[in-house]
Amino acid sequence: MSHRVEGGRFAPPETAVEVSDGIFSYAQPDGSWYINNTGFIVGSRGVVSVDASSTVDRTRAFLAAIARVTEAPVRTLINTHHHGDHTYGNFLFEGATIVGREGIRELIMQFGGPEALPPVWDEVDWGDVTLAPPFLTFTDQVKVYADDLECQVTYVGAPAHTTNDSIVWIPERRVLFSGDLLFKGGTPFLLQGSIAGSLEALERLSALGAETIVPGHGPVCGPEVIDTVTSYLQFVQKVAAQGMDAGLTPLELARDTDLGDFGELLDSERIVGNLYRAYADLHAGMNGTQLGAPIDAVGALADMVAYNGGKPLSCYA
Repeated sequence: MSHRVEGGRFAPPETAVEVSDGIFSYAQPDGSWYINNTGFIVGSRGVVSVDASSTVDRTRAFLAAIARVTEAPVRTLINTHHHGDHTYGNFLFEGATIVGREGIRELIMQFGGPEALPPVWDEVDWGDVTLAPPFLTFTDQVKVYADDLECQVTYVGAPAHTTNDSIVWIPERRVLFSGDLLFKGGTPFLLQGSIAGSLEALERLSALGAETIVPGHGPVCGPEVIDTVTSYLQFVQKVAAQGMDAGLTPLELARDTDLGDFGELLDSERIVGNLYRAYADLHAGMNGTQLGAPIDAVGALADMVAYNGGKPLSCYA
């Protein structure tokens, strides 16, 4: 059972949850900034892990949870995308082959470790992180196996949460590890991806027919989460189009926007960053530039702090 510890932080879970025979989720409450989900698939000779965690302590807790289930080593570590909450702990998976889509390796090295993050979040004890990017990369899909159980690691086909998102789909069990394409109970965040591209990717996810979904953040859920995230992104697109016509900046527009039921999602300040990206999508549609092209992420994060009343963004990792 998860609980907050001193300083308001959430302790990592001690145990993983078996969602299908030999398939485990490791969902970390409360799923807000840098508190991500991972998971693993157990074979007789080795384990396939889906993502690492953000801090040294959290990744070690995840590895301890795996060790409580099996004595088999983690032979394969899959990174669904480059963000630090899913990759900072890579280096602790000693002996594992780290797998990721082409581009993830370069993005991890480009953005650097926790020390390179802009000072917009609460202070976090990251530990002594060493960057360890994937050293086995793929273009569209690679299959990994836990004994005879096939796990399809597939690029989603367009910029979405980032420019290089992959999912892990286990068709025999109808289990999907979605990475940060899906948030359950939290506000999606697409500053480094594309709203339009994400909507395309969500259509592909819906077509899979998943019965159990381990989202990138938040509790394990069913396919209904796809509809929720789709509705939010369509809302962002609609608001952005109106704001651009009115000549408003993303921050001005966010302050004028009633989030309605979406305001109950964690980290609602992400509306600002998402409007930055939605504006970029609209510009791309007008001038033919590529979806997912870099934008002023530091400026967007600063505006998110301003939207938050000048307070740092809450990070309980």
